[in-house]
Amino acid sequence: MSNNIPFNIEDIRHLYPFGSHWFEHDGLRQHYLDEGEGDPIVMVHGNPSWSFLFRALIPAFRHENRVIVPDHIGCGLSDKPDAKRYSYTLEQRIRDLEALIARLNITRPITLVLHDWGGAIGMGFANRNALRVKRLVLMNTAAFPLPDEMEFPWPLWLFRNSRLGEWANRGLNAFAEIAARTSTYTPLSEELQRAFTGPYDSWKNRVATTHFVQDIPLRPGDPSWGTIKQIESGLAQFRNTPTLICWGQRDFIFKRAFLNTWRKHLPQARVHTFPDAGHYLLEDVGEKVIGLMREFFARHPL
Repeated sequence: MSNNIPFNIEDIRHLYPFGSHWFEHDGLRQHYLDEGEGDPIVMVHGNPSWSFLFRALIPAFRHENRVIVPDHIGCGLSDKPDAKRYSYTLEQRIRDLEALIARLNITRPITLVLHDWGGAIGMGFANRNALRVKRLVLMNTAAFPLPDEMEFPWPLWLFRNSRLGEWANRGLNAFAEIAARTSTYTPLSEELQRAFTGPYDSWKNRVATTHFVQDIPLRPGDPSWGTIKQIESGLAQFRNTPTLICWGQRDFIFKRAFLNTWRKHLPQARVHTFPDAGHYLLEDVGEKVIGLMREFFARHPL
């Protein structure tokens, strides 16, 4: 594992050729990309990825849209404060996204593109700003608790509940390294693995990947349980919102039960599944997803 090699964004600039922007709020700097002009597409990543995940989508859509891609606090190129300085909860993530969109003075209809934890964060924002969100693109994500028919995956249990899991993540970057090696059907090159894991290059800089897992709400009493239940209860207001779901079927966390739950909440969604794609489906079938998004946007213009 390349767990303690200092990360330098210039080493991967040829893969990530975008101008960086920072939004400072509550004394912390949040990094984001802001490319193109037009109706905004806001892309929200999860854990343990960062804005790098959406790098192929940005040039595909920035000629007709304004593409905004934040790094969550603790992730990517954003500040990485310790847990005494920042709460690392779902509610805080939603507030961060609201603050960024307010700072950018976005008034035009918003399209959300959501992956992994980005589903809960993005739909948390959408619930509170429903009239502004006009299209949804969902990729291997959730905005509701673990489906009843699923057991909580044991690797996540280890990272969420044990000191061994926390030590493996903080000390060895285990969560990001394992994700980089198992989240695609076609193995990532060493360079791409390094790009995904690079921002989490020290014990200090792995605070977010650790707390994201520890914040997974599983039952009443968990810190983010009330938030995720509120988000789930608000999904009904999007039953008439044009929705595209792209799903990698070789995802050992976001299995079919999650997709079936989305179908129940958003029965109008156009669903495309990919048998040879994993959790990082944009690495496996990115061009196909881009084609589907273009068709979807053309079918549902703003």
